[in-house]
Amino acid sequence: MKKIAIITDTDSSISFKEAKANNIHLVPIMIQFGDTSFRDVFEINNPDTFSRIDKEGKLPTTAAPSPGQFAEAYKNAFDSGADSVLCFSVSGEISATYTAALNACELLPGKDITVVDTRSLTMQQGFMVLAASEAVSNGASKEEAIAAALDVRDRSQLFAALETLKYLAMSGRVGHLAAGMANMLNVKPILSIRGGKLEMLEKIRTKSKSWNRTIELVKETANGRQVEKMCIVHVNVPEAALQFENLLRTNLECPQEITIAELGPGLSIHSGVGMVGVVTVYSR
Repeated sequence: MKKIAIITDTDSSISFKEAKANNIHLVPIMIQFGDTSFRDVFEINNPDTFSRIDKEGKLPTTAAPSPGQFAEAYKNAFDSGADSVLCFSVSGEISATYTAALNACELLPGKDITVVDTRSLTMQQGFMVLAASEAVSNGASKEEAIAAALDVRDRSQLFAALETLKYLAMSGRVGHLAAGMANMLNVKPILSIRGGKLEMLEKIRTKSKSWNRTIELVKETANGRQVEKMCIVHVNVPEAALQFENLLRTNLECPQEITIAELGPGLSIHSGVGMVGVVTVYSR
C-alpha cells in the first residue's frame, strides 16, 4: 500500500495538535509588517498581530507561501517515506497559495504530487483535509481521498458574523466612510463563501441579532438534514465562541462534539477581532 502524505496551509485553521494527531503537515501563510515577515501561527498570533495593528494604525500584508516553502514540505514528506503527496490549498479565488503549491511541483520533477484547490477556507478547508487524512489512514487511494474531501466540501457551509468593519476598511475592501457609518449604526455583516469567494450575505443590526441570523442560516441550509460536524471559528474571542456554542446548542440539534478553532492572522487581519462563525458539515 502506497504511503500518502497530506499537506495544507495554515488558512485551514487546523491546530498544531490536530495536525500532529492526523499526520498533516502545515505550510504557513506569510504575514508582512514592513520589512519583517512572520510565519502565520508559527511565529505570530492574533494578540500580537492586533496589538501591532492598533499601534501602527495599518494592516500588515499577507502573502502565499513561496513555491520553495511548499517544495520543502513535499521533500520532507518524501524523505520521511511518502510515495506520494496530496496538498490542499485555501481557495485560489482569494489567495495565490494554490498557484504557489502547483509551481512547487516543478521543483521536484518526477515526484507524485497532486494539488487540490479547496475553493474554501478556515475549517471548511480543514474538514476537507481531515476527511482526506482519515480516508488515507483507512487505506484509501489518493483519488479516493480527494473524493472524500470534495464530498465534505459539497456538504459544508461557512457563515461568519463580523464584529466590526474597521479592518475591512483598513484593507481598502470597503470605504472608510462606509465602515464608519456601519459602525455608528452597529451593523454586523454576515459573510459566507460562495464559488470560492467571500461574499457579504446580509448586514444585521447588533451582535445578538447577527448571531441569531447566523443560526437561522445554518438551519435554512440544512433543509432537514442533520449536522454531522460543526466547528465554531473566531478571532481572539474564546469566551464569545463558547457563548455562541451555547446559543447553537439551544436552538439547533448539534453534534455531541463541537470543535472550536481560531483563525490565524493570515485570515483574521481581514475579518478583525470579534468575528464569530460556524462551519457545518451536513448529512447526505
